Amino acid sequence: MNKNTICLWYDHDAEEAARFYAQTFPDSAVGAVCRAPSDFPDGKAGDVLTVEFTVCGVPCFGLNGGDTFKHNEAFSFQIATDDQAETDRYWNAIVGNGGTESACGWCKDKWGVSWQITPRVLTEAMASGGEVAKRAFKAMMEMRKIDVAKIEAAVRGNA
Repeated sequence: MNKNTICLWYDHDAEEAARFYAQTFPDSAVGAVCRAPSDFPDGKAGDVLTVEFTVCGVPCFGLNGGDTFKHNEAFSFQIATDDQAETDRYWNAIVGNGGTESACGWCKDKWGVSWQITPRVLTEAMASGGEVAKRAFKAMMEMRKIDVAKIEAAVRGNA
């Protein structure tokens, strides 16, 4: 196990979530799946208790802790994309697998984990500051999934 790992709490389906992430994102994999050695408050002996996995190279640990705690937007994965096709692929995978859309490039997967699917053109525009950042920000504020062509138009001042 890594010295620092993100721990995500799931009701009972950490392994399903980890497998979905591993098949959706590059540099992602499922590692050790540990089963409970005895009954616990939200499960039985032999149930999956923890799952080690990576998402885009980030080490994670899924804990099947029951329904006591829920995910919220205070934590999210931010996935940088290079073009509209990659943006669409990740967005559609998450939303199309029982997830929900939100605003400004945010969506949630069916387990309630928040994701920011963020094209690099938007990040670069925001980092440039000034009028370019203002135009890109204004365009983004009107979107759910980020439209790369509209951000590029805003950067050029054609929005």
